[in-house]
Amino acid sequence: MQRDILNKLTQWKAKPNRKPLIIQGARQVGKTWAMRHFGKQAFEQVAYINFDNNPRMKALFSNDYDINRLILGLKIESGVDIQAENTLIIFDEIQEVPQALSSLKYFYENAPQFYIITAGSLLGVSLHHQVSFPVGKVDFLPLYPMTFHEFLAALGKKDLVQLLEIQDWTLITNLKSSYIDLLRQYYFIGGMPEAVKTFVETQNFNEVRQIQRHLLMAYEQDFSKHIHDGHTLKKVRSIWASIPEQLAKENKKFIYTQLQKGARSKDYEIALQWLKDSGLVHCVPRIKKPHLPLSAYQDNAFKLFGLDVGLLAAQSHLDTTTLLEGNRIFTEFKGALTEQYVLQQLVATQDNPIFYWATEKGTAEVDFVLQQKQTVIPIEVKAEENLKAKSLKVYVEQFQPEKAIRFSMSDYREQDWLVNVPLYGCSIH
Repeated sequence: MQRDILNKLTQWKAKPNRKPLIIQGARQVGKTWAMRHFGKQAFEQVAYINFDNNPRMKALFSNDYDINRLILGLKIESGVDIQAENTLIIFDEIQEVPQALSSLKYFYENAPQFYIITAGSLLGVSLHHQVSFPVGKVDFLPLYPMTFHEFLAALGKKDLVQLLEIQDWTLITNLKSSYIDLLRQYYFIGGMPEAVKTFVETQNFNEVRQIQRHLLMAYEQDFSKHIHDGHTLKKVRSIWASIPEQLAKENKKFIYTQLQKGARSKDYEIALQWLKDSGLVHCVPRIKKPHLPLSAYQDNAFKLFGLDVGLLAAQSHLDTTTLLEGNRIFTEFKGALTEQYVLQQLVATQDNPIFYWATEKGTAEVDFVLQQKQTVIPIEVKAEENLKAKSLKVYVEQFQPEKAIRFSMSDYREQDWLVNVPLYGCSIH
């Protein structure tokens, strides 16, 4: 598989003022694979250390942060003669030894010549309870499920990816039936590396669904393993289970009373934060006005999306037959999968946070709003060919943006104030 993060890791290696790197992402998105693969590609040797259930590493990091002593211990543990100039040091599941996380500060300050990459499941959750986090002494790099482009590349369709990248819309439109078939598959399979790998090897959707069910079960086991307060655990499970139902509404704003009669936001604050920190959900806040900075105009309303479109399809018990029924998969659950898909592509390719806009009474709503440089771009998502853009028109009349984008099943075209981009070409340039 080829992941875009490998290019970013190459850039990190070349930086003169490089810091130890923390790869952030939910469990099973491919962090360990990316670190090890990059190590093989870019270094003569890799010292891989897994901190999970590792009393030796707990002991090594519990004394002091003397770099020579630490490097000696890491050499013994990994069986690799670590040399600063040619060795990548990988700390996996680093959240299991919080002192190792703290040590990154001393590596940066006293031994910046070493190349260190770290990752861990639920690292975001651990950071909240981590007292001596090395603020300003580390770099972060997020990793998400595979994008549609990465999915196409994994299926051996590199030519189709290249066309999307150079944006040759005439040729892309001629090949649209291929793109739509592959997009249909991506909605079902999603971007979790194990699900994609299984499909590449077996071409069997039922086997893919089995993998997705196992992943969902593993996430639910994480809830009970890491959340020790029974009330919070119940609430985390309740929010997690409600995502498909919340997104299947016409108005996708998250409603607490769907979880429990009379429920209020403050009752679920900790549970929601846990899911956000674990990387399992994406929260898209509502803004009242699309002015910069967008975060200054957000209110308490939000939409809550899952981690991956394929996992959302599995959580929603979407049947494989929908793949055969024309474009039904795109419109299923009031276009919830389509909105999840678009958000997933945006999150993986944009550095800026994503919002949505709606009028106070909810009479008009624009699915996503994001900042690019000094411009605010409204984005409408249409799961079908019906292209009446009433809400977008309201937004454009009120705020006169420089450009607006609609992702839909229609072909690429530029109108006065609007660019229509086909869903399979979903990206922002």
